[in-house]
Amino acid sequence: MTDGCRPCVVIWTIFLLSSVMGYKPVIIVHGILDGPRQFEILAKFINQSHPGTSVTTLALYDYIGSMKPLWQQVDGFREAIRPIMESTDDGVHLICFSQGGLICRGVLATLPTHNAHSLILLSSPLAGQYGDSSYLKHFFPKFIKSRLYHFCYTTCGQRISICNYWNDPHQRERYLKSSIYLAPLNGEIEHANSTAWRDSFLRIQTLVLIGGQDDGVITPWESSLEDYKSHVDYYAFGLKTLNSEGAVVKCVVPGVHHTSWHSNHTVYKNCIDKWLT
Repeated sequence: MTDGCRPCVVIWTIFLLSSVMGYKPVIIVHGILDGPRQFEILAKFINQSHPGTSVTTLALYDYIGSMKPLWQQVDGFREAIRPIMESTDDGVHLICFSQGGLICRGVLATLPTHNAHSLILLSSPLAGQYGDSSYLKHFFPKFIKSRLYHFCYTTCGQRISICNYWNDPHQRERYLKSSIYLAPLNGEIEHANSTAWRDSFLRIQTLVLIGGQDDGVITPWESSLEDYKSHVDYYAFGLKTLNSEGAVVKCVVPGVHHTSWHSNHTVYKNCIDKWLT
């Protein structure tokens, strides 16, 4: 075989593997102050273990744009994700990092025709954030966590993404009254779309929750596993149903810092790879 033919053989082999194995497209949604560049290693991992997989890291509301209100971001990501889903009958896999996990939940709740198969959430503050971190100090240098509610639980504060999921357990009443994103999304308050959002979310086949005690940003870290209750039953949005069906997988990995989840091969191999078939 001549050297000139080798690339053709490699491309054809990848095409055949993808066709035979039936790999579903993968959509990656970045986190706060992130963009597609931070997920190049993850995309490489995916194509190494699942050759030919279509991997799309959405370049939308990235970096400073990620501070926009979450419902605004949900609207934008939904319109970007919809055509990818419509292009395949077999469904897609979603990998959503940090704040992106909350965005993905909002997208799936408000897209009743979605065909997401696996929803893989990498260290996402699913039950909210309440703790000091480098991100918090960067944006709110004059606030400590016990006082941040003074800003976040206002109309102005709710225009900033991180305030949309600030969950102060000591200010429960203010949180429920002011939260325009996390509280309704988690079913903590009654609203007209509760049932529809729950039913839409339940179209997923597998929910993979990934996190660890050394994350250093998501606080408390158990929020990434929906285990931070703060006196609330978060099963209202469908988690209890998925649990009863054996569709919830939790993967706890120690020793991983927040910004390393998507580039850590051990995390990929043990927590993500098997769910991308």
